[in-house]
Amino acid sequence: MANLPSRRRLLATGAGAALSLGALGATASPASAAPAKSATGSRSEETRTLDELCQDAIAEGGKLVVYAGGDLANSGSGASARTAFRARFPEIDLQLIVDYSKYHDVRIDNQFATDTLVPDVVQLQTLQDFTRWKHEGRLLHYKPAGFSKLYKKFRDSDGAWISAAVIAFSYVYDIAAAGANAPQSPLDLIDPRWKGKVASSYPHDDDAVLYLYALYAEKYGWDWMAALAAQQPQFARGSFSPSTAINNKTAVVGLGTGGNATATSGIRMGLPDGHPFMAWGQRLAIFKQAANPTAAKLFLNWQISTERQTSSSWSVRTDIPAPAGLRPVWEYANANVDGFPRFMEDRAKVERLKQTFALYFGEVKGDPTPGWPGLHPGA
Repeated sequence: MANLPSRRRLLATGAGAALSLGALGATASPASAAPAKSATGSRSEETRTLDELCQDAIAEGGKLVVYAGGDLANSGSGASARTAFRARFPEIDLQLIVDYSKYHDVRIDNQFATDTLVPDVVQLQTLQDFTRWKHEGRLLHYKPAGFSKLYKKFRDSDGAWISAAVIAFSYVYDIAAAGANAPQSPLDLIDPRWKGKVASSYPHDDDAVLYLYALYAEKYGWDWMAALAAQQPQFARGSFSPSTAINNKTAVVGLGTGGNATATSGIRMGLPDGHPFMAWGQRLAIFKQAANPTAAKLFLNWQISTERQTSSSWSVRTDIPAPAGLRPVWEYANANVDGFPRFMEDRAKVERLKQTFALYFGEVKGDPTPGWPGLHPGA
């Protein structure tokens, strides 16, 4: 691994050159010349059942390639979705490739530029890519069954994309180890008792974690952030890493990760009133150039189906209640559900904040946790 060229260098030389060529030809491309004036695909919701869609997908060829944002290639939410889909539809040959969203999106742009598109479906944290790809005419406008039941901010009005999962980041803590001294809000994390006991994913490596840290800086001030840095937090790549550190007993508190807000044992996520956390709907779309469009439609319908959503902590659907003790995530003003999409669109601000947090916490270290999928995984 040490002898491999860095991911950044590979993308800069391979994708960068190709994207430059792609940009030169963009004005001649019907797909990117102007925003689509009308929906391409179904204007009404899908009426076929999952089993009917599966049979049609088998007739189409029975293959599907999904690029999904995530931290680990063979565990975590991406791998869980892969396993669950294969168990539900064993006749479909699914390849679901997990990588950081910030690498999947430029990988896809490079594939567009080189006319080598691989995925049929994309599911990413980089929300701004979906508005851009819609503007470029890259996305199939399609409304799966249950589209009208999605929270209105978790769906594009034309069906260019939907949100398939709610993800929330906050601080978490080991209930047993914290005991009666459990942090009541992020403000408590600068208390001397937590020095050397806080683990975090890098805010300048993951835009969702970055947004959480930006909310903290806005709420508590940069002096608080400096005090947090003085606590000597343990940083690692991947939003799973804080919980891993807690389970390994090298930390008691984690930042920039998800968890169970109603847990009575193990690790609990803090959602105190009056203090910020962040949540968003992970977006999902089908490309117009998809080689397997019916299988892609099956995947979208399955992802937002009641059988799938009832297993979620928070659902993207308005007709599925929140877990006991919680409200729908969009009812929490401090979840900043509307703020994260706006934040992701302002790339200049994002880049400034990344470099600012590097000043506070040092440069990102370590290989990407999903591994090195390359330019055309799934091909």
